Amino acid sequence: MSLFSPIRLGGIDLPNRVQVAPMCQYSSTDGMPSGWHWGHLGTMAVSQAGLVVLEASGVVPEGRITPACLGIWSDVHADALKAILDQVRPQGDVRFGIQLAHAGRKASAQPPWEGSGPLKPDQSPWPTVAPSALPHADGWHVPRALEAGEIAGLARDFAAAAARSAAAGFDAIELHAAHGYLLHQFQSPISNRRDDAWGGTAVKRRRAPLEVAEAVRAAWPKDRILGARITGHDWVDGGLTEEDAIAFAAELKAIGYDYLCLTSGGIHPGQKVPTGPGYQVHLARAVKRNVDITVRAVGMIVDPRHADAVVLDGDADLVAIGRPYLDDPRWVWHAADALGVEIAVPRPFERGRPKLWPGAALRRG
Repeated sequence: MSLFSPIRLGGIDLPNRVQVAPMCQYSSTDGMPSGWHWGHLGTMAVSQAGLVVLEASGVVPEGRITPACLGIWSDVHADALKAILDQVRPQGDVRFGIQLAHAGRKASAQPPWEGSGPLKPDQSPWPTVAPSALPHADGWHVPRALEAGEIAGLARDFAAAAARSAAAGFDAIELHAAHGYLLHQFQSPISNRRDDAWGGTAVKRRRAPLEVAEAVRAAWPKDRILGARITGHDWVDGGLTEEDAIAFAAELKAIGYDYLCLTSGGIHPGQKVPTGPGYQVHLARAVKRNVDITVRAVGMIVDPRHADAVVLDGDADLVAIGRPYLDDPRWVWHAADALGVEIAVPRPFERGRPKLWPGAALRRG
């Protein structure tokens, strides 16, 4: 198999193994998509990626990372997203997914261009929650530890968001259980110091995320794609490692998840992440070799030949392209050129392709 070989996930056939990773746009008001989203998703609709996953979307208002993050906690939000999908989807051959999320103690934060720190008193911060009353870092809001009944409510909130996502017409859901957000916070001993049914051992720390995962599975159509983004390593002494990822992956497989995306970090600012090209591929490889589930690699995979090698070598079944796609929304087109693969593009753009326009050779490589 290679980057441009088809794959079937859930009940949906995808034309290639390239997926656009969810990336927050910080362009919403009260969780509602804006004109920015119309333009952004219109661009993604003609990207020719196999799957485009929308940004982390709060299942409840207090679950947003920032006040400008997208949400899907009401039918009004779902209807607005459906209107965009109905308009842009016919423009290309792309499947759309949405990432369901709750930021936990990392909520009530500033957008990146304002510093990414906790909202200041004059910026309308809101109370945050977490498994334990431990702030993300010095100077951050101290979250309130969730009570048992509230933890049970999390599964209902995620399930309701999954049902709205189905009504909105999404082809896929990606459950966000990484990057230091709430479902990751429950799993990591760095952030979960509970000694009850939801903490104290690795098995108990996975209980809440698995209850959420089961609720989402029950609410989501089986003929569509269901995946999760999980952490492969905390990069902090005493934190989660590959072995924890393998255990969690096996449990998600048993619940009925179709794919897993292996990422890492985000649980504590003291992390020491060994970044570099494909720095997380080994995490995908570890899960793929130990669990019979489709695996996606992500993280500084920029060059098309590198992405192709990840699939060819069997390290992962899928490759997620994130920030390189912000730089080049035609990444898949250019990857196909680099790998000598013919792909169809929307008819209005055909005249700009190398086969019809010799000047294409002058573009940036």
